[in-house]
Amino acid sequence: MLDANVGAAYLTDLVRQYKMYKAYVDQALPRVSDADLHTELDANSNSIAVIVKHVAGNLRSRFLEFLTTDGEKPDRKRDTEFEMPVRASREEILKWWDEGWTILFGSVEGLTPEDLGRRITIRGEEYLVIEALSRSIAHTASHVGQIVYLARHFAGDSWTSLTIPRGGSAGVKGTFKQK
Repeated sequence: MLDANVGAAYLTDLVRQYKMYKAYVDQALPRVSDADLHTELDANSNSIAVIVKHVAGNLRSRFLEFLTTDGEKPDRKRDTEFEMPVRASREEILKWWDEGWTILFGSVEGLTPEDLGRRITIRGEEYLVIEALSRSIAHTASHVGQIVYLARHFAGDSWTSLTIPRGGSAGVKGTFKQK
C-alpha cells in the first residue's frame, strides 16, 4: 500500500504537471494563425487541430466517470479523432480542448491517495489508478510537445519561449519545481 503522504504528493504534482502542459498549449495556440491550425507538415503528420481533437477525445474518454467505467468509452471513435473532413473553427478547437481538460481536472482533483491503489479498466485491461495516471500524463505530454513544436515552427522568428529561453539557463535558479 502506498504511503498516504506520498500519494498526496503524487496527486498534487500530477495536477501541477497537467496544468503546466495545458498552459503550454494555451500560450502556444494564440500564436498560430487559423490556417496553420490545420496545416500538416507532410502526408504522414497531424495538424494542431487534429492533435487537439485527439487529446481532447482521449481526456474525455479516460476521465469521464474515471473510477467507475472503462476508460475507452463506447461512444469514442478514436480513429475519427485523426480525421478533419471539415476544418473546425478556432472556437470549436478551443472548445474541444477546454472540455477535455475540464473533465480531467474534475476527476483528478477529486482523487484521494487511497484511490491510487484502486483498479480501473481501459479497453478491458486492468490498471492501478496510479498506472493509468502515469500513462495518461506521458501520453498527454507527448502530444503537448507536438503542438508546441508545430506552433513554434509556424511562428518562425516571432516565437518567444514558453519556458527558459535559449541561452538563458545560466541565470535561472530554482525553477525545477514550478508552482
